[in-house]
Amino acid sequence: MHPVLKTLSILLLAGAGARVVQAAPPADAPLPARQAEIDAIVREISPQRIQAYVEKLAGFGTRHTMSETESDTRGIGAARRWIKAELERCGAGRLDVQFQSHVHPVAPRIPRPTEIVNVVATLPGTQAASKDRYYVVSGHYDSRVTDVMNATADAPGADDDASGTAAVIEMACVMARHTFDASLVFMTVAAEEQGLYGSGDYAAKAKAAGVNIAGMLNNDIIGSAHDEHGKLDNAEVRLFAEGVPPVKETTPALRTLLQTGGENDSITRQLARHVKETGERYVPGFKVNIVYRRDRYLRGGDHSPFLDAGYAAVRFTEPHEDFDHQHQDLRTEHGKRIGDLPEYVDPDYVAQVARVNAASLASLALAPTAPRDVKVRTANLDNGTDLVWAPNTEPDLAGYRIVWRETTAPQWQGAQFVGNVTAYRLDLSKDNLLFGVQAVDKDGNVSPATYPVPAR
Repeated sequence: MHPVLKTLSILLLAGAGARVVQAAPPADAPLPARQAEIDAIVREISPQRIQAYVEKLAGFGTRHTMSETESDTRGIGAARRWIKAELERCGAGRLDVQFQSHVHPVAPRIPRPTEIVNVVATLPGTQAASKDRYYVVSGHYDSRVTDVMNATADAPGADDDASGTAAVIEMACVMARHTFDASLVFMTVAAEEQGLYGSGDYAAKAKAAGVNIAGMLNNDIIGSAHDEHGKLDNAEVRLFAEGVPPVKETTPALRTLLQTGGENDSITRQLARHVKETGERYVPGFKVNIVYRRDRYLRGGDHSPFLDAGYAAVRFTEPHEDFDHQHQDLRTEHGKRIGDLPEYVDPDYVAQVARVNAASLASLALAPTAPRDVKVRTANLDNGTDLVWAPNTEPDLAGYRIVWRETTAPQWQGAQFVGNVTAYRLDLSKDNLLFGVQAVDKDGNVSPATYPVPAR
């Protein structure tokens, strides 16, 4: 018997026919199995290639959205053609690389109608039941200086956001050599600095077409391992994850989430938990700090349009931003160089963030989809919890895993594999704990959790 299946069978036998009677979640709840293929992907991420990508992007002088488009050596046109060519080269025969563009009308930061061009590389999934489920990872390749309308001054944009763009290119090139059940989209977008117009166009078109984007990871400003005082901090990254969306009108689904105390169990928070657990497992010693906000205080990024479209989306950002090396005219003040230059980017740190991304994407794309229609039966008053859900359709499904935590705990604390069933009862109180249901395949890949709603 496959060792993962043997482990799952042991867990099932321990739980089947008996109820979970512990008053508190166990500290040693079984984790999903570690996958050799994901380990290999993580090992293949190269800081040297990332550094070369950052230097190449900075070498285009400026990548301002309204900069030069005809030159082969300077401006955003040269940058996007190079990105497309590099993705085509490294993903030959595996990646479908396309320009996705639209002409944006005049806007506060767009003084004339301007073509906004994203570079989109898709790695199609290989499982019929999963290939129409997509996971998107992005970085923005445009840059700016102090004056956001200055399209001619040198704007190397090394940290913001050649670092994120380089990570996406590196992930695409590495992961194109592997196969996944679900589809992956590696995307570098333009016009982030002018108003999130590249990502906004992609998200709007995906929503209108009914594309099943099950998760989106945005990498923006992931290049610096030092704070503004020069202190090294290279063992952690921030992951911004929205809870309750700032909608004008509360939807029935959102109202149910609030009524049941699920403010921290939105699809985005579930994605963040999965990324943290997976990333820290495959990149030991590197911490993913989930920040319970859409983005930095009153700021935004390319995941925001995906959130607005109803998709789960998170943002990676270095732990401390140094604003002397971001959105700045190049200059020297009091002997200090100011500007977003490659010399201030640490490729080893970018590689660590890329490894967390890659491990998370691989885990998500290999795992089954998160269970649907998960509900808590509420017909009878009792101190247990009866969960039901719709069956998954993947042919390699092994069963389901129920997870739980205290209402004040950020991460799952307890877990039990319950087999290939669509209902299960736990002698743990729905009054005192929060629950989720995950799908598990025969290799031990585990989906994000789905928060249960009341069965009326």
